[in-house]
Amino acid sequence: MVRKKKLQEYEERIKEAVGVLGLVSEDTTTPRNIRRAAKQSIDALQMTRNTPAVRASSAISILDDILQDPNMPPYTRVKLWNVMSLLEAIKD
Repeated sequence: MVRKKKLQEYEERIKEAVGVLGLVSEDTTTPRNIRRAAKQSIDALQMTRNTPAVRASSAISILDDILQDPNMPPYTRVKLWNVMSLLEAIKD
């Protein structure tokens, strides 16, 4: 029972992260490479054949690389940090 509740919570977190990443990927004021990384993160999060933790860590890895980009607007960086903190709570 607890396991099912956890999975449901993780799916909610993933859904929220995908929503924010979707906004970033469609924001034309954000550099193209950052929008592309946001799209790749969404793809990683939507691979349902993987466990929620694997999907989250794949997305975190993609975002971690792009967060070093000096061209990233500060408001986008904050959004991506928020997404990462959502995803970091997902464990197997």
